[in-house]
Amino acid sequence: MKLEISLHASKLENVAGAFKGTSDPYAVVTQIATKPGTAPVVLGKTEVMKNSLSPNWVKVFEVDYELGTPMKIAIQIYDEVRKGDNKSMGSSTFEIGNVLGARGNCKARKLKKGGTLFCHVAKAKGSGHLRLGLSATKLKNTEGFMRKSDPFFELNSRRDGAGNLTWDNVYRSEKVKDNLSPNWKDATVSLSVLNQGEMEKPILIQVFDHESDGDHKLMGKVETSVKELTTLVGSTLDLKLKGSSTGTLNIQKVELAGVEQLTKKMEEVSINPVTPVATFVPPPSAPTFADYIGGGCEVNVGVAIDFTGSNGDPRKPGTLHYLSKDGTLNDYEKAITSILHVLAPYDSNQQFPVWGFGAKYGGVVRHCFQCGPEAEVHGTEGIINAYHQTFKSGLIMSGPTVFDEVLQKAAAKAQASQNEAAAQGKQAYTVLLILTDGAVSDPGATARVLQQIGTAPLSVVIVGVGSADFTTMQFLDDASPSHLDIAQFVPFNQYRDSSVSLSAQTLNEIPDQLVNYFQRNSIQPLPPVVRADEDIVVEEEEAEIDLSLDFGDDGEIVVAAGGTDQGGAW
Repeated sequence: MKLEISLHASKLENVAGAFKGTSDPYAVVTQIATKPGTAPVVLGKTEVMKNSLSPNWVKVFEVDYELGTPMKIAIQIYDEVRKGDNKSMGSSTFEIGNVLGARGNCKARKLKKGGTLFCHVAKAKGSGHLRLGLSATKLKNTEGFMRKSDPFFELNSRRDGAGNLTWDNVYRSEKVKDNLSPNWKDATVSLSVLNQGEMEKPILIQVFDHESDGDHKLMGKVETSVKELTTLVGSTLDLKLKGSSTGTLNIQKVELAGVEQLTKKMEEVSINPVTPVATFVPPPSAPTFADYIGGGCEVNVGVAIDFTGSNGDPRKPGTLHYLSKDGTLNDYEKAITSILHVLAPYDSNQQFPVWGFGAKYGGVVRHCFQCGPEAEVHGTEGIINAYHQTFKSGLIMSGPTVFDEVLQKAAAKAQASQNEAAAQGKQAYTVLLILTDGAVSDPGATARVLQQIGTAPLSVVIVGVGSADFTTMQFLDDASPSHLDIAQFVPFNQYRDSSVSLSAQTLNEIPDQLVNYFQRNSIQPLPPVVRADEDIVVEEEEAEIDLSLDFGDDGEIVVAAGGTDQGGAW
């Protein structure tokens, strides 16, 4: 899913120095490398907010996020110094999944150098990409006699922030040396970034003469729109500066991808300055996981654990339920901590039911029983404690492997939660995590239960722990019609070397399942939850980020060192 990251800060420390006024802060956003073989990437920087210690930056940063795949960003704030090195005003990191899961999709963190930084994420507006081919003719030379300009162009998106109109640079072309009639490489830019999907929204094209010190000279500019550009292929636009023509911009190529309906409609409409035509309004985009979460949908989580005898004696090292005295996690504990690390932030009260199945109490095999003394426990630590306490409850590990009652219990609880939420004008969805060491004893019966509960607001994630033959669990993919597919099976051993890989594989279908449930029941996302800064819990400051940036004279920012957090091992 495409998300937009926006930032603001309050009460930053003034680092301008004595008698030098107030700092001019801007922020640089870097995506931290969280997977082996990847490198950190600078996503860009905000505009500079003059003389402000509580900046509300307009610039947004677009990222592709998948539930279960960790995405962390580092934000470094600087005071712009015209002559000299920029001064650091503080830094922090945010996990995008945690921000998305927070109420109002916003997190705040205290900065070590003073002040508070706020990070907000939301669904990116618009879809598709613009591919634009430009050249210019007879640009006015800004280099004087005997030399020629080195032109490049920029695309700018219009942003309205705090009552002020600003132009946000979203693309910069390569420079063409010593050429007043340059032909640039095609530009490809996301429409959600360029115009937020509004085809008639103004965009600004500026042409500059490149200077090695970064103080580029404006050669001309023109305001247009994507809709207008689609009618100008093979035509030109006049570049102007201070009201005078400074050259011609040639529109060589305009291609829209991912917005086929709009493209087709534009092809059918003849733009005539005399004959007015109806404005085409694109159909609203389909709701996404981010829309429902942004509207406050609660994602509840339940955990069910296999206590059948095939797991082995938990007192013996090497068995699946062995609880190591040195704190080493067994595979059940690894799966719980990995998956709950991702899902827990979407549950505001952090209360989770924990069930067991496959053990005897009083000589009777129980296929669904409560783990621990409480019906619900707090946080991941509470789940682990309830799991440990179960071994002190007098159970006898038995069999067979049957979790049909767990499925029915979870479905009933999920439906009750959604009914209660709906009565209060809210929404709720549930994810059930089942951990088992073997295939179910009666696949047909389990398939029928999955069909019966397929209409519930529920996703079922089953993780196979151990080295048993799980091939018969393939029936899970065929148990229900595609529109009611709520279950997914993942063998733990295939991903045992990386918690990141496990969580990504187990959770990747949940966003679509959640949207599918609400859409087939004609339940639209609620309006986005908006929270005032004073209502957001400010998290404590953290250690300085191990990240060094290199600021080039041409304005480019790259990672010089650090910027990795590849803690994917257990």
